[in-house]
Amino acid sequence: MPAYQTANSAGLDLCAALAQAVTIQPGARALIPTGLAFAIADGYEGQVRPRSGLALKHGISIVNTPGTVDADYRGMVQILLINLGQEPFVVEPQSRIAQIVICPVMQAELELVSSLDETARGAGGYGSTGV
Repeated sequence: MPAYQTANSAGLDLCAALAQAVTIQPGARALIPTGLAFAIADGYEGQVRPRSGLALKHGISIVNTPGTVDADYRGMVQILLINLGQEPFVVEPQSRIAQIVICPVMQAELELVSSLDETARGAGGYGSTGV
């Protein structure tokens, strides 16, 4: 079962549901099953995020982070790990590979308009507010 590791943890740890270890070479990706499916309540999503210790110590991250588990998805959650480190990384069976945070979501009501209201920032993007 996923578990919070401390009383105030935001994320539940997800483990690798593997029969045998999988090695991820530097620069390579691997889809790792968790063996879990969720029934997330309407109005919520599961955000799948990397584990900071794996990122720091081994350069392991998730390709599409944060990944989203929608409330209507009922399939098994799998984690697309990537090795950004310099050494091969071995994913052991039942090792903690990611975390899932359950978050509220709102669906937007879209409206097509011909112009947008002005703001002080305007169209300023990448680095426009400083570094």
